[in-house]
Amino acid sequence: MKKVYFLLTIAALGINVHGQKTVDQKVAELLSKMTLEEKVGQMVQYSGFEYATGPQQSNSAAVLEEIKKGKVGSMLNVAGADETRAFQKLAQQSRLKIPLLFGQDVIHGYRTTFPVNLGQAASWDLAMIEKSERIAATEASAYGIHWTFAPMVDIARDPRWGRVMEGSGEDTYLGTQIGLARIKGFQGKGLGSLDAVMACAKHFAAYGAAVGGRDYNSVDMSLRQLNETYLPPFKAAAEAGVATFMNSFNDINGIPATANQYIQRELLKGKWNYKGFVVSDWGSIGEMIPHGYTKDANEAAEKAISGGSDMDMESRVYMAELPKLVKEGKIDVRLVDDAAGRILTKKFEMGLFDDPYRFSNEKRQKEQTDNPENRKFGREFGSKSIVLLKNKGNILPLSKNVKTVALIGPFGKETVANHGFWSIAFKDDNQRIISQFDGIKNQLGKNSTLLYAKGCNVDDQDKSMFAEAVETAKKADVVIMTLGEGHDMSGEAKSRSNIGFSGVQEDLLKEIAKTGKPVVLMINAGRPLIFNWAAENIPAITYNWWLGTEAGNSIADVLFGAVNPGGKLPMSFPRTEGQIPIYYNHYNTGRPAKNNTDRNYVSAYIDLDNDPKFPFGYGLSYTDFKYSDMVLSSTSLKGNQTLNISVTVSNTGKYDGEEVVQLYIRDLFGKVVRPVKELKGFQKIFIKKGESKKVDFKLTPEDLKFFDNDLNYDWESGEFDIMVGTNSQDVQTKRISWTK
Repeated sequence: MKKVYFLLTIAALGINVHGQKTVDQKVAELLSKMTLEEKVGQMVQYSGFEYATGPQQSNSAAVLEEIKKGKVGSMLNVAGADETRAFQKLAQQSRLKIPLLFGQDVIHGYRTTFPVNLGQAASWDLAMIEKSERIAATEASAYGIHWTFAPMVDIARDPRWGRVMEGSGEDTYLGTQIGLARIKGFQGKGLGSLDAVMACAKHFAAYGAAVGGRDYNSVDMSLRQLNETYLPPFKAAAEAGVATFMNSFNDINGIPATANQYIQRELLKGKWNYKGFVVSDWGSIGEMIPHGYTKDANEAAEKAISGGSDMDMESRVYMAELPKLVKEGKIDVRLVDDAAGRILTKKFEMGLFDDPYRFSNEKRQKEQTDNPENRKFGREFGSKSIVLLKNKGNILPLSKNVKTVALIGPFGKETVANHGFWSIAFKDDNQRIISQFDGIKNQLGKNSTLLYAKGCNVDDQDKSMFAEAVETAKKADVVIMTLGEGHDMSGEAKSRSNIGFSGVQEDLLKEIAKTGKPVVLMINAGRPLIFNWAAENIPAITYNWWLGTEAGNSIADVLFGAVNPGGKLPMSFPRTEGQIPIYYNHYNTGRPAKNNTDRNYVSAYIDLDNDPKFPFGYGLSYTDFKYSDMVLSSTSLKGNQTLNISVTVSNTGKYDGEEVVQLYIRDLFGKVVRPVKELKGFQKIFIKKGESKKVDFKLTPEDLKFFDNDLNYDWESGEFDIMVGTNSQDVQTKRISWTK
């Protein structure tokens, strides 16, 4: 008993059983030595001077002096062993020698880039997504980076919003699972490991629901919708130990997220008991003034710290205003202590107080600059992210011995574009990134010829190159068209009102189709595009996204059959902008449209089908999969029983392949209306040709829970449809009853 009391006593003092101080004790001691200005300094983040990811206002000389005085806690856009070491040396000149945190937008790879995030989500491969972030963390940390502003776990149902490329699509369940895989990949064995970086769940919250799909715009929704659809990935991230959160630019029901006490104080730091820290997005604290929420910088600082924002990214508001607010009694110093303490905790956990330069290692940086194993994985991941949308007449895969191939389109010889948006630029990108032309050429047989014509530019009305492209197509046995949107046309601040092919690309496609040559269309984009004419008239279509460093090789692997595509869409693809927002898990309404022909007094367009052009979860293969023998363990369950579901999937085609088996449910009647379908599970399986596999799922009452209008989270007795299939539309269905 004496030993128990002794352990409890030293725990209360912040000392572990080996006589060492805990992180909490170290933070408390350090805070006790700090001035108010030094505490606020920990809450300040500035950008480096060469590569800005927002509207920059840095006076470089002044920033350097503030670092020396301990008035800066973090820098972003500073990378490389030499540069991070140099900045860290400045911080070590401060009175208390508190190290800096270095953050960077490591979004879909670092030195080795992988598919844009929406493309990764199309793989539905959690293990590969986790591994990609493990590689990204290893490379980034070798360049002196401690912290990435990823993953973005915003649910997005509007492809006009450019930042859909940075997330995982429209579904809460899928987005949550992918977000957790990313966090695990980034943080590895834990903070402090030299190959781990702090992850950041963003943008808190509901940024993906911006009105009109216009970036930075308002969000207006019920708290029930917010809690049920948009917050679960964040709650899961908090429970998984994500190091940091970033709040969002938008207001939520009139309150900017940057100062939103409901999401940051009541939920995140209250009910969820989150111990990490919250960083603002770039300038978002100061931007509450043009929002019309605060009258000046002083009030912006007051509202932001009261609302739960711990670190000010590039607003220049906290250092200027917070000390005054505390001294005037408008802000309790305990809020500053809490915010600074959360930030210092992460610096201790990263081991930076033991060695501020531990991540600034030239040897590690050199080892990770061009790691061949990382590139090899990038090639595989790229091919697994491609979605086959159409393959009429089985044009694909192509023979490597086809006599003459024509590659036509503005993206055929692009290199840097293959990075996609939100990628790290290196001076040798043009030399090290594999173009589509080179990837295809590398796999064609020695007696084959690859022709090329650009055909048109990405986004203008110039048709002067059409004639050359048509003549090139006429010489070929098969034409590969490479069209889409430019890599910098999706991403932050890249909202589009028209999401079809830009410029005259569709006109070029029509001219090439007139030649009568077999055409394979590759679509390069960071978001779902609208391409109805192509979908109806071109026999073979692959959706390539932007695939990263090894893009050309990944694409060629799929075109020539080295890889059988198995990607599935993580977003519904609309027929026209007039359908947006469009998503599979909508409500039914009191007058649901029964079909696409009877549109009289039902919830339908009189001039357009309701359903998307390509549904959520859709994707073809070079082989054929047949679903059969769906079996439920019971059709009548009670209480906390488990429902076991099995289905047999057979590969009846000519190729080995991967299939994503998807499980959906529908709660037929509830105290609030429920979606027509909800994804509750998926498995990606490999099946050899001629073989079958039984796939098993489990459901428990936890999977049936939802938020009612009073924000109670529970399930209720009733009837449920259980659906299993190859996409959200093509499913087998059985009905059960489940009572409490």
